[in-house]
Amino acid sequence: MGIDLIHELIEVRRMIMTMASSVERQVDRAVTALINKDIALARLVQSGDDEINHLELDIENECLRIFALTHPVAGDLRFVMAVLRINNNLERIGDKAKTIAKRTIDLTDCAPVALPKALVEMADEARKMLGDALRALANEDTELSRSVRLSDDRVDALQRELFNWAHKEIPAHVESTHAVIDVLSISRALERIADLSTNIAEDVIFIVDGSVVRHSRASRTH
Repeated sequence: MGIDLIHELIEVRRMIMTMASSVERQVDRAVTALINKDIALARLVQSGDDEINHLELDIENECLRIFALTHPVAGDLRFVMAVLRINNNLERIGDKAKTIAKRTIDLTDCAPVALPKALVEMADEARKMLGDALRALANEDTELSRSVRLSDDRVDALQRELFNWAHKEIPAHVESTHAVIDVLSISRALERIADLSTNIAEDVIFIVDGSVVRHSRASRTH
């Protein structure tokens, strides 16, 4: 039985934007919980992960259905292929938001440590990169996508700054070692959110003009 490809593409676009909105909300809540030490909000992030997992499966099934029943070509094929990758990246971002929430809760049971300025800046930068990547997806904006790619270097620099902070903080305040490790875990999750947002931006470029830019990150250091 044939299906209407245009209708199916519209539906899968609606689904991926719904997923994007849910993931962005999770990251916003996780960062807000971290900065405000809001444990109730952190627990809300943890409980919201199931919704994202269900959405991921629904989108994957819809994309596979399109491949099986319509055999898309050219721009339509690029779009469905990119949606599959974006879907996976969004699910992984959701997992990282959950990690941030868990570590935020853990921090309440540790000897207190002031959140380093670099961590707060990193959280803001990662959140902005995700928001820009998702706006680029919604508007098929390649210029904004390229801006997201360039922003990733700043997050990497902040990550190195945090490792240097931890190297000094642990010997100086041994009682805060567990809290410092939680901060580093949060920073790694934020760095991954930035990387995965970059992946999404690169897939937007692929959707719009067919260029594969994943392996040409001249501005990036890793």
